[in-house]
Amino acid sequence: MKDGALLEVSGVGERVGLVGPNGSGKSTLVNCVCGTLRNETGSVRFAGHRLDGMSAHERTRLGLARSFQLPRPFTTMSLAENLRVPILYAVNVRNNHAMVDVDGRCDDLLRMVGLAEKAHRLPRDLTQIEMRKLELARAMASEPRLLISDEAMAGLSHGEVDDILALLLHLNEQGVTIIMIEHIMRAVLAFSQRLIVLVAGRKIADGDPQAVVRQPDVVEAYLGS
Repeated sequence: MKDGALLEVSGVGERVGLVGPNGSGKSTLVNCVCGTLRNETGSVRFAGHRLDGMSAHERTRLGLARSFQLPRPFTTMSLAENLRVPILYAVNVRNNHAMVDVDGRCDDLLRMVGLAEKAHRLPRDLTQIEMRKLELARAMASEPRLLISDEAMAGLSHGEVDDILALLLHLNEQGVTIIMIEHIMRAVLAFSQRLIVLVAGRKIADGDPQAVVRQPDVVEAYLGS
């Protein structure tokens, strides 16, 4: 681990959990990585590129994608049309506008998340968990090398959490590196190969998930002294 690095993913296909109490800086960190915010100090690097000053869409074209806790699909577009946007404006551009089977790719993604039968429906017709699946499909449509999943399970039932967990594991098996930000610790521990804990903008733990959750400073951060 490099000195001072808050978040570093070194292995292709790695599964990393990022946790911390509310206000610990998780969202700020991810927003700086993805380009929603600009870091005032330090540096953001991805796949050999220094990202400082790059826009969010430029970072997406390099292979960095995220899903949001509160999905914001294009409400007047069908599910399939929602997926066409990142394919056309991220994948096509990355491939120098080479021909891509957009319709076929949309069908594959919707089938992967179990929404193929609703391809021509509008997002307003979806249930909460279906909306989360659409959000993940939209992120995957850009064909990322790294996916940051931001609280994709918040507010879901026990069984729905398992559905999203299975989907993320499936995506990871396809070679996508995934950083999971989540408060549901059973899901984080089931998913993560490595666990990072942030508290007040400072990393206090990074390592084997089962060992990390037993560290006294991590326990204190969540439960108090």
